[in-house]
Amino acid sequence: MPDEQHAPVHLSQPEPFRWDGVAELVYKESDTTFRDVTRRVLAGADAGQGVELRYFEVGPGGHTTLEHHAHTHVVVPVRGHGRALVGRQVLDLAPHDVVVVGAWEWHQLRAPQDTPFGFLCLVTTDRDRPVRPTDAELADLRADPVVAEFVRV
Repeated sequence: MPDEQHAPVHLSQPEPFRWDGVAELVYKESDTTFRDVTRRVLAGADAGQGVELRYFEVGPGGHTTLEHHAHTHVVVPVRGHGRALVGRQVLDLAPHDVVVVGAWEWHQLRAPQDTPFGFLCLVTTDRDRPVRPTDAELADLRADPVVAEFVRV
């Protein structure tokens, strides 16, 4: 079977954190478990790599959904500072840190109140759907006072 050839991809930035030809999308359709988050798909299934590279931007005071899933992903902050819950640990994140979110680890990312927080996220193109916590799982997470203060649902 011959190797598939894909055209090289080069996305230029006419302004910081905005790429030519890349649409700004709603973080999740018909979901209200997040606040002020957008996403941009920088390289997806059409690139033929088996992975998808996305840029997420969390507005000041915003947060992603608290969720977990079977697939892993890698997060690299590139704009501002933020915080993340990964498993049961709350992490302070700075540009170019690397965070690996393992399978079925609870995770949520937050921006500070006064500045946006942007990060690259690498996932496989073939992945399962995220799962939000049940009331019992949320109560278990909130048993830790540091986690309880951090999470937003």
